[in-house]
Amino acid sequence: MQPYRYALASATLLALVSCHDDTVGSQPNVKPAFLGPITSTSYDGDSDDLLTAGLGAAGLAAAAAPGYADPAHPTAAELRRNAIYTNYRAVLDIAASSGYGSLYGPSGKVAGTEYLAYADDGSGRQNVTLMVQVPASFDPVNNPCIVTGTSSGSRGIYGAIGSAGEWGLKNNCAVAYADKGSGTGLYTFEDDSVNLINGVRTSRSAAGKTSHFTPALSDAERTAFALNFPGRIAFKHAHSQQNPEKEWGKITLQAVEFAFYVLNERYGQKIRLTPANTWTIASSISNGAGSALLAAEQDTQGLIDAVAATEPQIQPKMSTGYTVRQGSAVVPAQGKPLLDYSSYAALYQPCIAGSAGRCTSLAAKGLLTGVDVAAQMSDAKARMVAYGWHIDAEPLQAFHALTNVLVAVTYVNAYGKFSVADNICGFSWAAVDATGSPIPLAPLLKASSFATQNGIVGTPVYEDSVGGAKIYSAAVSPSSNIADQALDGFLCLRSLATGADAVTGAPLTGDMASRSARVRSGMAEVAATGNLHGKPAMIVSGRSDALIPVNHASRAYVGLNAAVEGGNSRLRYLEVTNANHFDSFTSLLPTAIVPLHVYLFRALDAVYANLKNGTPLPPSQVVRTQTRPNALAPITVANVPPISANPGANAIVVSGTVVSVPN
Repeated sequence: MQPYRYALASATLLALVSCHDDTVGSQPNVKPAFLGPITSTSYDGDSDDLLTAGLGAAGLAAAAAPGYADPAHPTAAELRRNAIYTNYRAVLDIAASSGYGSLYGPSGKVAGTEYLAYADDGSGRQNVTLMVQVPASFDPVNNPCIVTGTSSGSRGIYGAIGSAGEWGLKNNCAVAYADKGSGTGLYTFEDDSVNLINGVRTSRSAAGKTSHFTPALSDAERTAFALNFPGRIAFKHAHSQQNPEKEWGKITLQAVEFAFYVLNERYGQKIRLTPANTWTIASSISNGAGSALLAAEQDTQGLIDAVAATEPQIQPKMSTGYTVRQGSAVVPAQGKPLLDYSSYAALYQPCIAGSAGRCTSLAAKGLLTGVDVAAQMSDAKARMVAYGWHIDAEPLQAFHALTNVLVAVTYVNAYGKFSVADNICGFSWAAVDATGSPIPLAPLLKASSFATQNGIVGTPVYEDSVGGAKIYSAAVSPSSNIADQALDGFLCLRSLATGADAVTGAPLTGDMASRSARVRSGMAEVAATGNLHGKPAMIVSGRSDALIPVNHASRAYVGLNAAVEGGNSRLRYLEVTNANHFDSFTSLLPTAIVPLHVYLFRALDAVYANLKNGTPLPPSQVVRTQTRPNALAPITVANVPPISANPGANAIVVSGTVVSVPN
């Protein structure tokens, strides 16, 4: 909705109720061509609901997940309930001392209707899950609003239920969700089984085109892989061979189109609600936040009015043409792509986390210095800072070793559009036994995968480990004969990401060069333009983020936006001290971390007030939080102060193409 329409929205809708003109309110409501069959389920807000699956705030905070009547064959309703339970807890710290129940979290159950459909081109190969939740309190006359909730990470369709979903439903808005073309999408070779859109598992042949994900292998290839690599699995984000990230903006826009279709079916079966009379905010966290920004960039239909994004995984198309400064100094590195910095972290974070074998092997290859492991760990930390991580993230580096391992292996496969059968750099995926050897997924884990898995299923297995395939963390590299957490494999991934040998720096040749070209082509497909077309937008990031460094994502995007939009930009940037990428660390590190989630809701409040009332967005700023003295002390507003209308010395200043962030 454009600025001049803000005050007219309610009046326009009231007029539509009383008399339809020849355009709005009289046009037939046509189902978008990309949508498959739509299912809908209504919830009474008591026994079951949109926001908490009937669990309520207390049920979501319960230590034990809800059970299944038959764990081997959970129903779609049971899977939905447990998926909401799991995903809420994945993005929020649900401890009362961390602010759950006071600063954030459900305030009640939400009655309404949930609509579910695939977006696809008819082939059944895409099958991106879209969902729209319409609360019973939705007001098409006085408060027509839509909020997007594209999933974070590789999560399934309920991945944003506790973030953008909660805010949207609390504010009586419809919520347009998307799983980004990833989601669980688990395929297991030993029984040739897949997930359906609702999470229920069935055989590949029975599912046909309704399978959430089936790897593109012939029967002969499938049989051969199962025989040669027993127990291995495939999952959609890594193995769809479609690089789903290149469509994240488009998919988010399709979710909004789905929402408009659903709303118009619900409120008259004519085109009554349109982008001209409905406020739409693109929002979410992490990968979902990056999707919101990409959607705003790619919006040619005026579907999106504003953006509120927290800790976005966003990759500027350029690392030059703008400058990021902190205090009086230019930052050491800016604007690097995700796979560049995650593959770098996958080398050094295991050493920081205490892997002596990794430290020793890196030093032997000339990639670390230091006379002993302690000195090598110190050098690894210094290298991370020099590569662009903020010094405030250093206490969290060790906790992210596994995460960046998963990112590096997954995204090399995704960007290169490789098949599961390629075992790129010697990596496959599986569950493992106590010795680290690959085994088939347990039947009950497979049955509940839709509810319990985060979209990256199993663990990386290094097929080339000395002595046979082992989980990466127990793998012995052939080049060193040391248990160094599969360093050879991660050096290979790093080389594919950069196009140069990770040890010597020499250009790649042969198969490595061609594979690297595929990977880097995929990386280019996901780059952001920085052009938000003058839409009001707020980005919020934690300065201590050790997964998505502020210098490479949020700060760099602000710089690129300044270079592209100049004085037309309405982007604001909030950088929150003592906040990181995972709010679950708030209880793990209570004296070091505060929840960032609080500021997503405040940013959403701010852009919503701007749309509805013309309230100015707050200036870009560093928000100075206060950690608590001990784990028992509750987090209050004193710890997470409001966004300031007059930040003074804490203002983040954009001057031309220079972004200046206070120390």
